[in-house]
Amino acid sequence: MRHEMSYEEKYRMMVETPVNRLIPRLAVPTIISMLITSIYNMADTFFVSQLSTSASGAVGVNFSLMAMIQAIGFTLGMGSGNYMSRMLGEKSDEKAQKACSTAVYTAFVFGLALAITGILNIDSLVRVLGATETIAPFARDYGKYILIAAPYMTVSFVFNNHLRSQGNAALSMMGITTGGVLNVVLDPILIFGFGMGISGAAIATIISQFISFMILLVLVIRSGNVLKPHPKYVTFRGWVYKEILAAGMPTLGRQGLASAASVLLNVAASGFGDAAVAAMSIVTRIMMFINSALIGFGQGFQPVCGFNFGAKRYGRVLEAYYFCRKVAFVFLLCMAVVMFAASTPIMWLFRREDAEVVRIGAMALKLQCALLPVQSFTIIGNMLTQSIGYSFRATLTAIGKQGLFFIPAILFLPGWLGIPGLQLAQPIADLLTFLLTQAIVVMVVKELKEMERQGD
Repeated sequence: MRHEMSYEEKYRMMVETPVNRLIPRLAVPTIISMLITSIYNMADTFFVSQLSTSASGAVGVNFSLMAMIQAIGFTLGMGSGNYMSRMLGEKSDEKAQKACSTAVYTAFVFGLALAITGILNIDSLVRVLGATETIAPFARDYGKYILIAAPYMTVSFVFNNHLRSQGNAALSMMGITTGGVLNVVLDPILIFGFGMGISGAAIATIISQFISFMILLVLVIRSGNVLKPHPKYVTFRGWVYKEILAAGMPTLGRQGLASAASVLLNVAASGFGDAAVAAMSIVTRIMMFINSALIGFGQGFQPVCGFNFGAKRYGRVLEAYYFCRKVAFVFLLCMAVVMFAASTPIMWLFRREDAEVVRIGAMALKLQCALLPVQSFTIIGNMLTQSIGYSFRATLTAIGKQGLFFIPAILFLPGWLGIPGLQLAQPIADLLTFLLTQAIVVMVVKELKEMERQGD
């Protein structure tokens, strides 16, 4: 029988194991989890795209809705998870327990509120999210099912982040992987086999997400070295939410603005027809799939960063940062070269029947790949500042990409340049975010070096 580590053994692992062995050990299951999560959306996009261009656009419209659900779950999950990592590093277990329980129950309440509000206003909601007249019926059929799943989806995201923050990424991977594989299997069966169309894709997703949730719930309950949510530890005291939001605000900024940016992208693209909405939706999914691997790798770095910062091992925090930045750059450079060269065939796989979708999407994909390697500095730098509790600077770097830069770009460039403006908005935002993040991270690294010297 596999030996389950005690809290003390896990503490020693996090502060003593060489980072070039520890981070990959934590990151591999996390990368798989993130890729599988991305596959949920990729599978829906691929199979629904075979129905029609309008149906493909509807999945893109509902991506904004999924981003709202993720914003709730990731904000509470990563905020409480990062705080839990630091408290476990300081051996303040009761504070970690209160953050854990409060985040889980709060996520459920917020998810339930979103579900009720969204279902009661589904027609208005899909139009606000950027659906055209021809896309709206498909978007409504898809969105109503996704909203039903919102309460347990938000809690699943919290569970995932809690497991990772406590060094149990492999457990997180089990639930996510099972759900992802099930989603890919169910999509063609329900969409084509049962003739359910786009509703079948949504039903496949919510069934898969529910299975993932149940697996994660069982794992959290049965694992001996994982903090468990319990009503008696739920507290509405301000300090708990202050700590959760302090660490989670960068995630809220990133995810919340990602949702807003997705809506504005759909609205801007809708002015050029359903083909533009579908093309940009497909490109967004492809880039998400690539970035999910990097984010998964970075989330293997975060608990190491949080534990060691809490334990005042500042040199080890910097060592982990440099290691992750180097690995991430090499990976994204390789992916950029491959995806740039294969941009047209990739778009053809999704929507071969519509040449305009392929043309618009292939150029957008090439332009985004050109700036892809610099995101290694942006994402790992943001995770460094977030994990050590530098809330304001982490929030600033998190909102830069989709808030400070992308939103103005998508509001201005398409009206000025037409479809090329639509395609250029994201690469320009990526470049400006890289410059902002580097300016902030250079200061943070200098401060960490100074803290290390003072501790010697």
